Amino acid sequence: MKKIFLLLAILIGSLTVFASNPKREFRGAWIQCVNGQYLNKTPQQIRTMLSSQLDTLQKCGINAILFQVRAEGDALYKSSYEPWSRYLTGEQGVAPADGWDPLAWMVEQCHQREMECHAWINPYRAKTKGTKTMAYNHYAVKHPDRYFEYDNLYIFNPALPENRTFTCMVIEDILQNYDVDGIHIDDYFYPYPVDGEELPDQAFFKKDPRGFKDINDWRRDNVNLLIKDIHNIVRITKPWCKFGVSPFGIYRNSPSGKNGKDGSATHGKQNYDDLYADIVHWVKQGWIDYNIPQVYWNFGTKAADYGVLLNWWNDYCGQRPLYIGQDIERTVKEADPNNPNVHQMFAKYELQRSLPNIQGSCQWYAAACVANPGNYRTALETTYHKTPALQPLMKFIDDKAPGKPAKIKKVRYADDGMLISWQEPKYKDEMDRAIQYVVYRFEKGQKIDLESSENILCITHNTSIKVPEFNKGTIHIITALDHLHNESKPVKIK
Repeated sequence: MKKIFLLLAILIGSLTVFASNPKREFRGAWIQCVNGQYLNKTPQQIRTMLSSQLDTLQKCGINAILFQVRAEGDALYKSSYEPWSRYLTGEQGVAPADGWDPLAWMVEQCHQREMECHAWINPYRAKTKGTKTMAYNHYAVKHPDRYFEYDNLYIFNPALPENRTFTCMVIEDILQNYDVDGIHIDDYFYPYPVDGEELPDQAFFKKDPRGFKDINDWRRDNVNLLIKDIHNIVRITKPWCKFGVSPFGIYRNSPSGKNGKDGSATHGKQNYDDLYADIVHWVKQGWIDYNIPQVYWNFGTKAADYGVLLNWWNDYCGQRPLYIGQDIERTVKEADPNNPNVHQMFAKYELQRSLPNIQGSCQWYAAACVANPGNYRTALETTYHKTPALQPLMKFIDDKAPGKPAKIKKVRYADDGMLISWQEPKYKDEMDRAIQYVVYRFEKGQKIDLESSENILCITHNTSIKVPEFNKGTIHIITALDHLHNESKPVKIK
């Protein structure tokens, strides 16, 4: 009876969703290290676990993985500058037993599954509360004057140019050695405030105020400088790579108590005033390529209502691709206020897809999605991600499409099947290189519509595909995609 109720809940919720899924949509999931899911496991056991997660995420339509590789000035990859993470091996500075490189492996695994892989780092945190010992080659150990202590954390001092330079060196190292599709940072800028504890940076402000009279404006500028520097190093080192940020879900609480350009009708902690992160400014300056605010609350949350926040982000922060961070476990724990028979996923997706500047979502967190509480993942697979999706366009980075697939060949391999193969189109610049292909399918008499996701047979990095069970008059169309999913002219195959 319980299973019947859950399936009925999904069906009822599905009725409120638009008839078709968008052709372009970011469908991400965060895979974190700080939850301890790797500890006390061999590298092979971790790979087996992550492979299983990725297989399940692929089935439910996830097309981007945000993979945490730097939690506290450490590394889940072969870093030129920082020690191996304790979250991977249990002890900071100790490498995986079999020489495994998790980031290289994850990039390969994601690309095999037609997913993007974004390297997720924390730029400021040098030591978390649970870290007892630090490796001899940790940046904070070598430069104890470059961090401060706050709430039992070590924080790389955002005021120091040396720290900004070092963070950019870490990012450049990742970009030069790994085929990542993006660099991603989370919501930890200045530390979350603790009552009765002041940030120990007043002396730095007095020494070099840079013309600022208010220390809070000075702090925001410290973060601005880093965001600008990261943007620039990404554009210079790997121009097709995306730089995104996942801020806390409230930009600022509105002084009027209503949604407006100064803030949202909320009453929680704030990026602008508490974390000194001016996301709106970064978007206006074009310093970030995508934005995923962590809107983890539900409809009806008094301090931070989901609907209030989604409308605010859509209205005031949509000049760059905007995706919504979804908290799976919190979403399924509460009923829809307007339909107490179902949880809140369906209403959330209906609102998200109705707002013009929101182009996708990201699931917090990957393992929760796999666990499928409240049949959340089932709804992604059967309804919200039922058809494949290309990534949203980023014409502000590049708007030139690659050449179309060349030298198409058709070979029948069974009574009702065919092997279609093609060659990668020629290119002069890496920005224009085809890295994936979209195969569309149309039955005899069907209208050719390349804008409908319903007509996408698959997205693949291969240059061949087996097409089974086609009828006389069936048409297949193939296009090429570059790194930023600009799409080539179509090639029709009858």
